[in-house]
Amino acid sequence: MTNSTAPAVGILGTGSYLPVRVVDNEEIVARVPDITVDWIESRTAIYTRRYAAADEATSDLAAKAARAALERAGLTPAAIDYVIVSTSTGDFPQPPTASLVQHLLGAQDAACFDVNAVCAGFVYGLELARGLVTANPGARALVIGADVYSRILNYDDRRTAVLLGDGAGAVVVGEVPPGQGIIDIALSTHGEAQDLIKVPAGGSRVPTSAQTVAAGEHFFTMHGRGVRDFVMDNVPPMLHKLLARAGVDLADVDCFVPHQANGVLLGQLAERCGLTRARTHLVVGKYGNTGSASVPVALDDAVRAGAIGAGDVVLLSAFGGGMSVGSCLLRWTPAAAERSTP
Repeated sequence: MTNSTAPAVGILGTGSYLPVRVVDNEEIVARVPDITVDWIESRTAIYTRRYAAADEATSDLAAKAARAALERAGLTPAAIDYVIVSTSTGDFPQPPTASLVQHLLGAQDAACFDVNAVCAGFVYGLELARGLVTANPGARALVIGADVYSRILNYDDRRTAVLLGDGAGAVVVGEVPPGQGIIDIALSTHGEAQDLIKVPAGGSRVPTSAQTVAAGEHFFTMHGRGVRDFVMDNVPPMLHKLLARAGVDLADVDCFVPHQANGVLLGQLAERCGLTRARTHLVVGKYGNTGSASVPVALDDAVRAGAIGAGDVVLLSAFGGGMSVGSCLLRWTPAAAERSTP
């Protein structure tokens, strides 16, 4: 629970970047065996997704989203003290992708590091940023979720190849007026379920070799039914506990922004959570599952569409490999760009 004497910390601006290339279901069907367009759409409610260009890496997408967030916040890169990048598809095993983003932005002297909680990582990054700003009044942090999953897809696996796309979303975190911003955040990891989502090779346990490449062990893998059961069992209780801890009723939530994993799953999740009154903001139909970028991309889309306004109670919920879950409850603060718009 937030210390009542601590400064209020919230989101000062949002931004996103989606690659230019649109990949529709007809293109996916041509690459993935034994599926149809109807099969994809009836099971996922995904119609298109974006793929990064050959010369675009995760840091490129992240920097473009960050610039958009800074512009909306009315800030320059020099005003940023921390750059936190959530990704599981970094440019390299090392250095951290955040250091590459810092260089692209020109955010000199900012402390930079990566977070990897897969698709839940953006909310984990928000909690880290809140702690840093609370401990260092006046500081500002960029929290970026960015992934390029198109590079690690196995097109012989219809369970994953139809779902994932590329993108980046970013927010600037800093002090906001009292009574606004982040109300509370809840994080939880269930390591016993870590086999549900993974890239089997390429780390210290199974190093890269000619054999691992030939066996396709560097592709993203997921047990879809197991992930669905995990989400339904673990996300609703966390959201209810977070709301109860904050003294906020379900009926008071104005906008629900979940991880854009699968459109069909998200409809079931909102109903299971009892959030049918809240506006559930979905972009999964046009962008697919963009991993760590999913929540910040959807949040930015909601803000720019006018689906979130000043004072709205917003609930973010993310879940991903590990298996990790993260939820954030906040009262919306208009960005500088929003305040200057007639």
